[in-house]
Amino acid sequence: MALDNGPVHGREALAELAGERVDHRFKGLPPDAYGLTLAELAGRRRNLFTDGFATPVLALSAERLEHNLKLMETYAARHGLAFAPHGKTSMAPQLFHRQIEHGAWGITLAVPHQVWVARAFGIGRIFLANELVDAAALRRLAAELDADPEFRFVCYVDSVRGVELMDAALTAAGAARPVDVVVELGAGAGARTGARTEADCAAVADAVAGTRTLRLAGVAGYEGEVPDADPERVHAWLRRLVALAADFDRAGRFEGLDEIVLSAGGSAWFDAVADVFAEVPGLSRPVLKLLRSGAYVSHDDGHYREVTPFNRVPAEGALEPAFRLWTQVVSRPSAEQAFANAGKRDAAYDLDLPFAQVVRPADGGPERPAAGIAVSGLSDQHAWLRTGPGAELEVGDWVGLGLSHPCTSFDKWQLIPVAEADGTVVDYIRTFF
Repeated sequence: MALDNGPVHGREALAELAGERVDHRFKGLPPDAYGLTLAELAGRRRNLFTDGFATPVLALSAERLEHNLKLMETYAARHGLAFAPHGKTSMAPQLFHRQIEHGAWGITLAVPHQVWVARAFGIGRIFLANELVDAAALRRLAAELDADPEFRFVCYVDSVRGVELMDAALTAAGAARPVDVVVELGAGAGARTGARTEADCAAVADAVAGTRTLRLAGVAGYEGEVPDADPERVHAWLRRLVALAADFDRAGRFEGLDEIVLSAGGSAWFDAVADVFAEVPGLSRPVLKLLRSGAYVSHDDGHYREVTPFNRVPAEGALEPAFRLWTQVVSRPSAEQAFANAGKRDAAYDLDLPFAQVVRPADGGPERPAAGIAVSGLSDQHAWLRTGPGAELEVGDWVGLGLSHPCTSFDKWQLIPVAEADGTVVDYIRTFF
C-alpha cells in the first residue's frame, strides 16, 4: 500500500522535522543543546562562533542561499523555462520546498530511494533522470501513482530492453496509471547514458507505444556529457534533441498529451539550453521546456565557480558560494605546517581540495583572511595546512574553508546550520542520503 504522500502529508512531515531532537547523530551542534528540538534550538538564535557549536561544523549562508534561489527563479522565468532542480545535490526536503516556492515546477532525482524521500515530504512532481528497471521500485511507484491522482512522475527510457522490463514489472503490479517516460538521447559516443542515435531513439519510442503501462511524454538528455564539450558542440547536441522532439511530433507520437516534455540542463551549460530551447519550433502541443540544474542552490568556491554559465553571461547575475566549513587548528608542529580537525569525512574532495579562506583567532580577535595558508591534503579526520612565511595561525584558531562540489559537500552532513552574516543560526537543514 502506498503511503499518504500528498501535499498535506508533506507539510506535516516538514513540521515533524522541526520537532526532531538534537543528539549525537548530528555533527557540530552544541553539546548542551542535546534534547532540544530543532525548532527550539533555532528559536534561540545561537551564534555559530560564540554559543557552543563544535568543530568541524558545516554552515550555509542564509543570505547567499536566498540569493541563489531567487536568481535561478528569475533566470528560468526570463527565458521561458520550467525548472526542476536536481535534488540529488542536497537531498534536503526543506530546500526542495523552498525551490518550489521559488517557482520550480518540481524536483529532479536520480534513484528510487531519492524519490521515496521526496514523496515522504509531499513533492508532487518528480523527474527521474534515469531509466527505472527495478521491479520492486516499479511496484512502489505504481502504488504511489494509483493512490495519488495529482502525483506527476516522468523518467528516462533509453533502450528497448528497459521498456520491456518496465512493462513486465508494471503489468505484474497491476498498475492502473501509465508511467510517463521520455526517450533519452545520448550525448555522444562514450558518453554516459542515452540512446546513441535517432534511429535508436525511434526504436525505443516504438517499444513504448507497444505497451499499455508506459506513455511517451517527450524527449530529454544531459548536455554535460557531450564529449570535449564547448559551446559549439553543446549547442549542436541540443539542436539534435529539439529536432528529435519535432520528428517525434510529426510522426504523431505525442497524440493524447496535454504538453510535450523537452528537458536538459545541468549546472554548466544552462545558458546553451536557454539559447536552443528558445528556438523550439511550433509543435502540435505546448512544450514544457524543463531545466534541471541543481548545484546552484549552494554553488561553490571551486569547480562550479569556474564552470557556471553566469561567467559567460554576467549581465544575467552571479551565483554566490553559500557553504563554509569551519574547522579548528589542533596541531602546529612547524612553521610550515598545521593540522585542523576536518577531513574527508567532513569536506568534499573529489574535484578539488578545500580552500582556506578566513581565520577566526581563538582569543576572540577579528576575523582575517587566511593569508599564506593553503590546504595541501586531507586525511580521514585532518586537513593538512601548508603555512607560508608570516602566516598567522595558532592551535585553537578556527579556519573557514570554502568547498568545491555541492553534491559531495551536502552528503557528509545530516544536519546543516543556516547562519546569517553575523553568525546567528536561524535554521537547520536536514538531509536524507
